[in-house]
Amino acid sequence: MPDPFFASQKNRKRKRPGDAGPSSSKKMPRNAKQNAPKGKRRDEELDSDKSDEETGNIDDMDLRAPSDDEVMEDEEDPDETPAEKRLRLAQLYLDSVKNEMKLADGELDAAEIDRERLSSRLKLDVLENTGKIHLFVADSFDFSQPPILRTKTGTSVVTAAIASDSGHTLFTAGKDGSITKWDLTTGKKEQVLAPHRQAKTKGKGKAVNPDIKGHTDEVLAMAISSDGRYLVSGGKDRRIVLWDAEKAEWIKAFFGPMCHKDTISALTFRKGSHQLYSAGLDRMVKVYDMSPSVQGYVETLYGHQDNIVGLDALRRETCVSVGARDKTVRYWKIVDESQLVFRGGGKSRVREVLEGALADDETEKVLSHKYIEGSLECVAMIDESTFLSGGDSGSICLWTTGKKKPIYTQPLCHGLNVVESATEGEVKTPRWITSLGTLRFSDLFASGSWDGEIRIWKLDPKLKGFSLLSTISAPGVVNSLQFVSPSNDFYTNATWAKQGETTDTKKDGRVLLVAGIGREHRLGRWLNVKDGWNRAMVVSLTPSS
Repeated sequence: MPDPFFASQKNRKRKRPGDAGPSSSKKMPRNAKQNAPKGKRRDEELDSDKSDEETGNIDDMDLRAPSDDEVMEDEEDPDETPAEKRLRLAQLYLDSVKNEMKLADGELDAAEIDRERLSSRLKLDVLENTGKIHLFVADSFDFSQPPILRTKTGTSVVTAAIASDSGHTLFTAGKDGSITKWDLTTGKKEQVLAPHRQAKTKGKGKAVNPDIKGHTDEVLAMAISSDGRYLVSGGKDRRIVLWDAEKAEWIKAFFGPMCHKDTISALTFRKGSHQLYSAGLDRMVKVYDMSPSVQGYVETLYGHQDNIVGLDALRRETCVSVGARDKTVRYWKIVDESQLVFRGGGKSRVREVLEGALADDETEKVLSHKYIEGSLECVAMIDESTFLSGGDSGSICLWTTGKKKPIYTQPLCHGLNVVESATEGEVKTPRWITSLGTLRFSDLFASGSWDGEIRIWKLDPKLKGFSLLSTISAPGVVNSLQFVSPSNDFYTNATWAKQGETTDTKKDGRVLLVAGIGREHRLGRWLNVKDGWNRAMVVSLTPSS
């Protein structure tokens, strides 16, 4: 009987167009026209509240971290017994864990090594591969006076801030086209990857120069691989740039036919791999393989009817995206080449009003509601089948792949913006949700807008809703949010993150909340927060003693 903890991936056959086989959802045509007639739309809609997503059979798990030597992993000796195969795969996995934890040869079995550290890492990998939320930690943190690190104020709007999983490195991107590398343990600037200036050309010609080793326009999105090896960036110049994250050196750029036709708005790595997903204002999601032996384009996913402005992914070959004014969240099944479509935009009773299905008095009540959602702005995954979306109505919605409607909707999460109009008097509009960030597989998440606060939320244990836990001051527009769980090695040198701690304070379970804050929204200049920051902010959250 095969060992479920070390099931090999090499017998999996990647589906290609034309392959026969059962599927739980409709196929996505590879070259489908984006503006297909409504009657011929190929998007998949959920017919019932039954789950279309697989429950995460442990027999299909692969706990091995990706290796640079794929040939070595895929070699199979015809004389190898099942037991020998399990032992080989187990050794590969343990070696990868050993390398990531930076243990020297011979230390794995040494008495002085903290065996609980390795054991907890293995247990965490098993739990994460189940794809379900398993960390209920929101109530354990002390939000009263958390230590905060702020990068030096700059003149450029910070569009994104992202830290490595180890917590040692921070990258920030700006509207001036620059990317800055910071030492997160000290808060000091290490290196600036300056933008490349070139003569202006008509049309979109400036994006095709292959000799440019960087960006020529605003950088709007970044992502860093789980192993901290690669950083990718994208923006208005329609180029995806691959960097060596450790050396902050240019490796390769993707542009033209292998990239987007319009501004790149979102990037994310599949957790535990070098598979990259990108999204743009051209309504497309693209898949890349950034592993050293490939570093190339894989395929394009079609379906959204408007600009894609948010994207997220976890361990499985799936991702979620939001399409702004098409008001849909799409859950992409990469291997099956299919998608689940979740429609936001408020209550369906509005559609009944337009179709004349309601009585006159009911119609008046519905139309008097001012804050119907017109656009979905951001998305974040909680676990493999649960995710959040935020929109311009100020609402945050909790979704699961098993239901076509939100499980729970919290309206006006960041309050109302009040302005005085000479003709209308006092005008109130909701502050839209500009960013969402989740502590993966846990009940903790954060949201941002431009009300001067980052709001921390706690999910209900039964995933039926969420409630406000705390707020953290953040003047400006919160353009990005990220949670990181660094190892205890990070806190050895990051003295700023231990301010106020005592010897009795728990060391395990500490997390960092990384925020990119600017005076303007990353995608436009619809508003200007005069007293806002242009900086990154890192908050150290410590469990209560």
